[in-house]
Amino acid sequence: MLPDVDRPRAWLLTVDGAPQSYVDLDAPTHLEFEYVRRLAHVLDELAAPGQPLDVLHLGGGAMTLPRYLAATRPHSRQNVIEADRGLLALVTEALPLPDDDGIGGIAVRAQDARTALEEAPEASADVIVADVFGGSRVPAHLTSVEYARAADRVLRADGCYIANLADSAPFEFLRSQLANFATVFEHLALIAEPSVLRGRRFGNAVLVASHAELPIAPLARRAAADAFPARVEHGTALRRLIADALPVRDAEAVASPCPPAGAFSVG
Repeated sequence: MLPDVDRPRAWLLTVDGAPQSYVDLDAPTHLEFEYVRRLAHVLDELAAPGQPLDVLHLGGGAMTLPRYLAATRPHSRQNVIEADRGLLALVTEALPLPDDDGIGGIAVRAQDARTALEEAPEASADVIVADVFGGSRVPAHLTSVEYARAADRVLRADGCYIANLADSAPFEFLRSQLANFATVFEHLALIAEPSVLRGRRFGNAVLVASHAELPIAPLARRAAADAFPARVEHGTALRRLIADALPVRDAEAVASPCPPAGAFSVG
């Protein structure tokens, strides 16, 4: 972990040289990473301000988003699944979560994300947030259409699935993920920087999927106003991106592509 010299109780967590999480213990609503802010934009727009949500987090890291939700939506019930027991122990000791005083409501469990998803009660979550990387890649068993169906089973009728993905042109992985979720959900959106969408560089893209209509206009405003502006693709533009990509079943699923050298490294 690296301290932020500009913020007294802020830390950057790195894994294998790549930035994994950023947390300011004194300011949980301060989100340093662009893709995390985009995930938070979706969370902000899914319900009225301050309304509690039942959220299943697949991938915990330093618990940046659970801390954010505890601050912005008090009394939310949050279950965090993190497979890396060593990382979980480090974060629990060095970056403790807020005391459970009825405001936080964050429960953390060491478990494989797919296993936890398949064991979760039906229709038990308003939101699933997936930010799972083994090293720098999304594990293969979290990239199939069966996985998308498992997420749908856990979500309530108007629930929302949000995932952090990473790819570059020709977007074979990203297109397959969109095809998976388009098979299961009626409404999809993708949030990413224009340079990533144009295939100019490798980068993060936030996938949003739901049976309910998505708040596209407010999301687009938030994304455009960010310090690193992003674009929200949906509808016809997203169907063009998917093109002839087909859903991927468990038997053929592969991990997300390795990022090029230096794509996410820190000094």
